[in-house]
Amino acid sequence: MEAVKHSHNHHDHQEHHDHDHQEHHGHGHGHSHHGHSYGHLGHHHADPNGNKKGLTIALVITVGIMFLEFFGGLITNSLALLSDSGHMLNDASSLALSLVAVWFAARPASPDRTYGFYRFEILAALLNGVTLFIVAGFIIWEAVERFTQPPAVASGSMMLIACVGLLANIMSAWALMRKGDVRNNINLRSAYLHVIGDALGSVGAIAAGLIMLIFGWYIADPIISVVVALMILKGAWGIIRSTIHILMEGTPATINAAEVKKALESIDGVRDVHDLHIWTITSGLDSLTCHLFIDDNQDNQHILQQAIRLIEDKFNIQHTTIQIESAAIQHGPLKV
Repeated sequence: MEAVKHSHNHHDHQEHHDHDHQEHHGHGHGHSHHGHSYGHLGHHHADPNGNKKGLTIALVITVGIMFLEFFGGLITNSLALLSDSGHMLNDASSLALSLVAVWFAARPASPDRTYGFYRFEILAALLNGVTLFIVAGFIIWEAVERFTQPPAVASGSMMLIACVGLLANIMSAWALMRKGDVRNNINLRSAYLHVIGDALGSVGAIAAGLIMLIFGWYIADPIISVVVALMILKGAWGIIRSTIHILMEGTPATINAAEVKKALESIDGVRDVHDLHIWTITSGLDSLTCHLFIDDNQDNQHILQQAIRLIEDKFNIQHTTIQIESAAIQHGPLKV
């Protein structure tokens, strides 16, 4: 008896374009070969066009305010403003990269890239997380130099420009949240974190300006810059950790592999579940492969159908490859 295998491929996620691919191995019982295709759940993927619109709006706003804060920082001699404009330059790059990633992800799969270009979104998110670290490090380095001899800062002008920057950041964040899938798409979330980091920088600049205006404590400028940098680092570490987990083919954070194994073993006739692998292709698109060892007298096609439905309904994974095995199937030990 050979193995019975079911594979359900992902949609290419282009407008009006769906691509389902099933593959089955033959078996000795003479059952007919049949495929199953299911649509992705509505909440599973946001509209790619919405992601594009949100990123484009945020990019235009960010570039405009970046120039305002840069020249404003030079005129007012404020590190808080200059660091914020540097962060905005980084943000503009990250938003542009995220926009390119969305465009790449929409390209169809090919024989050379059977998963398409979805992983480009994860790579973009990783690069965005790393650049957040670099920018935060630069801000801290500059702030340390200013601790010993904090220069005088034109706090009034600095606060005015920072207020404009804060308003722009709020607009950018709103555009990303309103148009894109910030919650589930790690690429969009990394871009969103850049914008939120900018907003924190603007708030910090306003607070520093207020302290300097009232008390004349110019050391407030580097102190608040460091606080903002540390908050940026916290968000960046979360993005880097998540993207590395995906690139290492880790089990999705929302799925417990032990629960999946237990659920499959609860199917009547299944004696053992092994070679279970669950991983993320890109945000919101998970895959699963496993072997089900069943009793010889069981209907393997019926068990296969139950397993497919269970994985989809309970764990929201549509891209599954399940191999049915009986006592007649023998394969060597697997590395992973």
